[in-house]
Amino acid sequence: MGGREHVRVAVIGSGFGGLGAAVRLRREGITDFVVLERADSVGGTWRDNSYPGCACDVPSHLYSFSFAPNPDWPRTFSGQPAIRAYLEHVADTFGLRPHVRLNSEVRMMRWDADRLRWEIETAAGELTADVVVSATGPLSDPKMPEIPGLAAFPGKVFHSARWDHDYDLRGKRVAMIGTGASAIQIVPAIAPDVRRLTLFQRTPPWVMPRTDRAISGAERWLHRQLPFTRAARRGLLWGIRELQVSAFTKRPNQLGLIESLAKANMARSIKDPELLAKLTPSYRIGCKRILLSSEYYPALARPNVDLVASGLQEIRGNTLVAADGTETEADAIVFGTGFHVTDMPIADRVVGAEGRTLADHWKDGMQSLRGATAAGFPNWMTIIGPNTGLGNSSMILMIESQLNYMADYLRQLSVLGGPVALAARPSAVNRWNRQVQTRMERTVWNTGGCTSWYLDAQGRNTTVWPGTTGEFRKETRSVDLSEYEVIRLREDRPERVPAGAGNAEGAA
Repeated sequence: MGGREHVRVAVIGSGFGGLGAAVRLRREGITDFVVLERADSVGGTWRDNSYPGCACDVPSHLYSFSFAPNPDWPRTFSGQPAIRAYLEHVADTFGLRPHVRLNSEVRMMRWDADRLRWEIETAAGELTADVVVSATGPLSDPKMPEIPGLAAFPGKVFHSARWDHDYDLRGKRVAMIGTGASAIQIVPAIAPDVRRLTLFQRTPPWVMPRTDRAISGAERWLHRQLPFTRAARRGLLWGIRELQVSAFTKRPNQLGLIESLAKANMARSIKDPELLAKLTPSYRIGCKRILLSSEYYPALARPNVDLVASGLQEIRGNTLVAADGTETEADAIVFGTGFHVTDMPIADRVVGAEGRTLADHWKDGMQSLRGATAAGFPNWMTIIGPNTGLGNSSMILMIESQLNYMADYLRQLSVLGGPVALAARPSAVNRWNRQVQTRMERTVWNTGGCTSWYLDAQGRNTTVWPGTTGEFRKETRSVDLSEYEVIRLREDRPERVPAGAGNAEGAA
């Protein structure tokens, strides 16, 4: 980048959150911004996750921006190549390429209290920004477990999010570690080609059929020619999922019928009583994310596929030893062990007003104001922040709500005028999080009897939003200045404006 460039807004990441922020900035008339991307192309998690069978478990017409509808989705549940192509299309259509800085991984961000701006160090140089919008996402950094003997394993090892396409799995003995959303797509995709596939399962997932099909040419033509049909399809998909929310958040006992359907789905493919018992969860459906696949159970019934109902404990040469003592020989290990969700690595690289990192600030659990801003970090906000995840609908809906909040945040700064910053009040952050955690107490994610990646090290759910997407949109429609301190420069020094004065300025 050369020199000490200054921009109004620096966006971190170029997945759905980052590109969505860039589009919204341009629509708000802000063109003085950059999108800092660590890789050599845009796409975020849909660029990084290219494993066999990779697809979305949210219907295509709901898993897209409302301002960038796609009438030509090829399938009702689109695969990774189509979603990545969609994001590339968004970057081109909305003129985002000039703003994107590739190969520019952020190494550190520090708040400069004397100048009310962020100092940003990247792999391509340094710059400063008035506002930082972090859109790195929770599914960006793979989590690899510490397994004794892993470093000495003589075969191939990689994570599902860093798939080695140069390594040919055909004819190999492959161990798949984990039974999350990635694993249930990978297993049926590679099972026909490998010599033997051993799946290590700590906890069985609940799996429902995925009603995926090709979208016909007639349907696509109709959506192109009559846009209201496309909007109606999206609205129907959204409405059905909104109606489901109360069962997850208020009345988990209502999920018993869904459990019965899931068990029937399992029994259709799995005839071995012993295998069926291993695959039947002991927790309430919905406590972990409900997975969608019509190929997973049939793949497990194949003669060359084994299920070890125990976690991987140790590796001795080519031998993988499970916690129950089961030993398996393998030529390759694929880890489908998820991501750093409740301990986002970007937090180690953000230093706020008190000289503390965001990771240190969040050491007892992530918390933010309306999923966007954190106390002690002025003019910094995140897209897909704490408690903005969903268990049954499209994250794009939540992203767009947070973009509304981001846009109003920037409008408030413009109204206030001059070098100015907004800092979330600790009291406001605490009040918001108390409300969220109180609502969380009744949800299936807290009462369903499982341990999921939604929970942090303290067992607190800092990931999921305990309500509808409509509720969240209402809560993030605009910035309430009473929840912020207004920081101005006075005689080259920052001055915190009292709450009353700050509110008066915001209303002027």
